[in-house]
Amino acid sequence: MIPINLPQIGEEEVEAVVEVLKSGKLTHGLGEGPRVKKFEKAFAKFAEAKHAVAVNTGTAALHSAVVGTGLNKDFEVILPSFTFVATAEAVILAGGKPVFVDIDPKTYNISSTEIEKAITKRTEAIMPVDLYGLPADMKCIREIADQNDLLIIEDAAQAHGAIYNRKPVGKMADATCWSFYASKNITTGEGGMVTTDSNQIAKKIRLFRTHGEKAKYASRMFGHNYRMSEIQAAIGCVQLGKLSGFLTKRRENVRRLMDLLQKTKRLELPIEPPDRRHSWYLFTVRLERATEQERNRVVRELREKGIGSTIYYSNPIHLMPYYRDVLGTSELPETEKASKQVFSLPVHPGVTEEQVTHIANSLLSIL
Repeated sequence: MIPINLPQIGEEEVEAVVEVLKSGKLTHGLGEGPRVKKFEKAFAKFAEAKHAVAVNTGTAALHSAVVGTGLNKDFEVILPSFTFVATAEAVILAGGKPVFVDIDPKTYNISSTEIEKAITKRTEAIMPVDLYGLPADMKCIREIADQNDLLIIEDAAQAHGAIYNRKPVGKMADATCWSFYASKNITTGEGGMVTTDSNQIAKKIRLFRTHGEKAKYASRMFGHNYRMSEIQAAIGCVQLGKLSGFLTKRRENVRRLMDLLQKTKRLELPIEPPDRRHSWYLFTVRLERATEQERNRVVRELREKGIGSTIYYSNPIHLMPYYRDVLGTSELPETEKASKQVFSLPVHPGVTEEQVTHIANSLLSIL
């Protein structure tokens, strides 16, 4: 089976972990071990951010960012439903209410038009998601945020290496959240990061990730155990150095796949607007005018041919029982339509040129 994603781990990562184990310094009580600090410094430089604060998961990054931005009581955050549940989960964990809006059917990212319609007196932030690795329309979202005195917390969990207006993704947000889960463009196994140019936000997140402590047994605020371990950070330092090569290979695989799949009119292929550069975390296509059953059949037949095609977000957050019961129903026609028609194909750096051809030819044959 060609998996949809596969961690690219080499001897360098193994050696980095062994070095940590031999040192005996596996973690730090305040989340400030030497390897964590090194990883934070390198990632801040990569993201062109003043601060990078490492945490133990991408979900922890989202939760910490919502808390760190200092939103008021009974706040609302506008976000898409067509994403992983952690985006909404973080808002509820922080005591807020997620307000779901529809997506742009071409990019699958949050629709700026729908954002404006959803703003209320309680709205305090917008949480765009750079879905599949394609940056959201941040210039427009930033204008909306500034006009309405709102913060932007960007979910860039899938967008390591993506570019928006010639700058690293996340530059136009007040805080940007990253994930280093095993499937991501770079991994620490589990792990996350928040980048920001705000001294105040970074300071608060550093407290929040370690029980609100700046010194042991002296909590200054309510917090959690969201520290990143030295083992995670050691892997992260190595992986970050390899990211450019990973992205180049992903882009080569995408180019080959796009060329081969042009032969059919049944598929809507992913786009890359001129002001954005995709990180190609996921290569997602759409089976036009298809029912959910037809899409599912195509994915099933691909898997039977040894291709790990996967459907992401087949059940958008607003349709999940918990969120539907707590928040009520939402009318999101583009989100629901996309959830029934899209599926993703493997393009990670471990996919060979021969495998790309096999993926394309198998899909064309099925169609």
